[in-house]
Order: sequence, then structure tokens, then C-alpha cells
Amino acid sequence: MTTQLQTEQGIVRVPTGTWMVDPIHSSVGFEVKHMMISTVRGHFKQYEGTLEAAEDYHDSRVWGSAQVASIDTNNADRDEHLRGPDFFDAERWPSITFESTAIEHVEGGSYRVKGDLTIKGATREIEVEANVEGAAVDPWGKDRVGVAIRGTIDRTDFGLTWQQSLAGGGLLVGDKVALRIDISAVRA
Repeated sequence: MTTQLQTEQGIVRVPTGTWMVDPIHSSVGFEVKHMMISTVRGHFKQYEGTLEAAEDYHDSRVWGSAQVASIDTNNADRDEHLRGPDFFDAERWPSITFESTAIEHVEGGSYRVKGDLTIKGATREIEVEANVEGAAVDPWGKDRVGVAIRGTIDRTDFGLTWQQSLAGGGLLVGDKVALRIDISAVRA
């Protein structure tokens, strides 16, 4: 039996049910400008998430969290700085959380998802684009679904305001952070 995406009147949907993020086959990443000339990429190694796909997609919900201490930008010194009080303050605020508040269909398998993102104790509503990538049964007989999530936040909205001016003008760290989340979820 093959798991298939549900399609109705041009709307491609995740099959109804509860789906748990598989961290081995997923990634929760971000990108930010460094010195305004290059892009630094990072990700969180520890995270979890759930998608409740309802019969009516408006009633669907998504939530998840990432452990701040698991941040990895491929540079130990930078990662330690990011965990510290200048940025995420992982000792006081160990988790980043997201919970959806509204899901709107755009076209095909594309959706706009609004929700509350909490970083460093500050909760702000954000909007991301979610694209349903596909559904299948894996070699072990588990139903899977893939979703790609893209969005941009302003880090200063969440109290991540540390900055350093450059001698020639400009800033060391960009304020805009691109979210790059690719999920493979397994039916619960």
C-alpha cells in the first residue's frame, strides 16, 4: 500500500493523522549574513516536532522545538558565543518553540503558516511558507511525508541584538535570518 498525498480541487495535502518529525532524516537550519558580504549557515542538532493533519486543513496544527545548546555553525568558538548571553542565553532559555495559529492554502501543495515563535523568552507571530514535498512508504513499512519550510525573521525582534560595527562601515551580523527547515515526518 502506498501513502499518497490527498488532493482535492487542486489542494495537495498531507494525509490526515498525526505525524512526528524524524530528526535523522530532517534538518532545522538557518542562514545569516556575516560582515554583509557572506552567508553563514547553521543548524540545530536536537529538535522535535509534530504535525496534526486534520480533515479540513484549516484545523491542522504544527508545533515543534529546538534545543539551543545543540546549535552548530561549524565553528566551536562562534557556537559557544551564540549559546551565551550575547545571543540565545541557552542556560536561561534552553528551547526555541513554534506553534501554528493559522494555515492558509496558497496553491497546489504550498501553504502559508502563521504561528507563535518563541526565542529567548520573546514570542512573536511569524509567517512561513510550507511546501508539501511528497508522501511514501519507507523500506521499513512506515508512512512518511516531506515538508519544506522557508521563512525570514528579524533576530532583533527576539532580543538577539548583539552587534559589532566594522571599521570600514557596516555590521558584523545581519539582522535578517533565513529559516531553512526540511522535514521528513513519520505517521504516529
